[in-house]
Amino acid sequence: MKQNTSKNTGRNDSCQGFRNFILSLLLSIISGSVLAQVNPGVYFAKQVQSGDSIIHELKIVRGYMVHSVYELNPPKFIKTLGGPFTLEDGVIEWDLDFNSNHGNDGIEKRAIPFLLREGDLKFEGELPLSFQKVKSKEQVLDGTWLFATRGPDEGQERRGPSNPRKTLKILQDGYFQWIAFNSRTFEFFGTGGGTYRAKDGKYTEMIRYFSRDPERVGARLDFNYELKGKDWHHTGLNSRGEPLYEIWAKWE
Repeated sequence: MKQNTSKNTGRNDSCQGFRNFILSLLLSIISGSVLAQVNPGVYFAKQVQSGDSIIHELKIVRGYMVHSVYELNPPKFIKTLGGPFTLEDGVIEWDLDFNSNHGNDGIEKRAIPFLLREGDLKFEGELPLSFQKVKSKEQVLDGTWLFATRGPDEGQERRGPSNPRKTLKILQDGYFQWIAFNSRTFEFFGTGGGTYRAKDGKYTEMIRYFSRDPERVGARLDFNYELKGKDWHHTGLNSRGEPLYEIWAKWE
C-alpha cells in the first residue's frame, strides 16, 4: 500500500508540474499579447534641453501615429513626422508618410523599441521618452480626415487617398492637428495643432503650435460644422479673416 501511494504521488507531482508549466506559458503569452497593444489616444512627454522644456506629442489612431515636437514658451515648432506602424517583438516599425525634417535627416522609416506600463508608453533607444496618455474625451468629429475639396459640394473633382498630395487632419480626445504633405516626394507644406471643441454645430480650435507662424500660437478660431454622410463641411473665417468653406472626407 505504501509503495503504491508513493508511485501515485510521484505521478501526481509530475502532472501538477506539467500543468503549472502550461499555465505559466499561457499567462506569458497572454501577458505578451496585452503588452503588445498600444492603445489609441493622445500621449505627452517632456524633454528638458539646455533649460528649455520641449513637448513631445503623440497621436495614435487605428495603426497610424503622428509625433510632433514643439515648445510653448516662447512658441517654437520643431518637427512632426507620421505614418502607419506595426508592432514587432517590442519594436514599433514605423513607415513614414511625412517628415518635416526630411530635407535634413532623410528619415523615411523608424524602428523604436518600446515598453508599456499601466497604459503609459515608453520609447527606448537613442532618445528615451516616457509618454503619459491623456484622459479619453470623445467628441462627434473625432477621427482621421483628408481634405477633399472646397465647398460647396457641386460635384467637383475631389482629392482622394490615392493622391500623394494630402492634407491630413486628426481629431482625438480634445486635440487636433492638420498636416499638409506629399507622401511620394516627402515635401512638407505645414502643420498646426492644439486643442478643440465640437458641439451642436460649433467647432473651436485653440492653437498650441503652428509651423508657418509662431505668432498664431494662442489664437482661438471659431467655425461651424455639419456632417453629411462621411463628409465634414467646415465653414467660417480663416486666420486672415477670409471666408472659408472646406469639405473633409473621413479616412477609413
